[in-house]
Amino acid sequence: MKLEVACFNLESVAVVAQSKADRVEFCDNFEVGGITPTFKDTQKARYLFSKELLVMIRPRGGDFNYSKDEFNQMKQSILELKNTDINGFVFGILDQNNQIDFERNSELIKLAEPFPCSFHRAIDYTNDYFEAINTCIKIGFKTILTSGHESKIDLGLQTVKEAIIQYGNQIEIMPGGSLRAANATLIKSITKANYYHTSAITDASQIANLNEINALKDCLTNE
Repeated sequence: MKLEVACFNLESVAVVAQSKADRVEFCDNFEVGGITPTFKDTQKARYLFSKELLVMIRPRGGDFNYSKDEFNQMKQSILELKNTDINGFVFGILDQNNQIDFERNSELIKLAEPFPCSFHRAIDYTNDYFEAINTCIKIGFKTILTSGHESKIDLGLQTVKEAIIQYGNQIEIMPGGSLRAANATLIKSITKANYYHTSAITDASQIANLNEINALKDCLTNE
């Protein structure tokens, strides 16, 4: 089982580089749940972390319905960050009815080629969760990060399990949202996912905790 760690700063990337984790989702601004990092910081993150590195494309915190200017900003960020030797992008756009915005997400997927793209936890704010997953597959996303239409993965375990049963052979469904070593074994046993997501932040520092990452990874890999 593989582990992705959300890093909101370069200090966290440096920690994850020492850990057993398999992938970094790099972003900025922990307080709003992650936004697009700068070009310079992404270059530094790439230097620090030699494994798979994904970058968040999100112009601001708050909802996931973006203005024309914000959408243009997302497109520009993808074009710029493609030149930093990263491995993929993470984003998600909803329309005013909290449905997947098919047209705009498709445009970003096309712009990001040949890099794979993940749809982030905006999926958990959609009105029809399973239809949203189906739409992500049609658009061409490779991974969905989700807590099962709930605020944290502990509450959405059965929903994620059902999503993996229905769609797991078409898209990577990655549980996340308050995933820790303390609950990882239970989450693995129920969802049977292949990839898991955590921030591994255990205090007010906003920096990933090395011991937490390794303990979590051990939980995922132990039979």
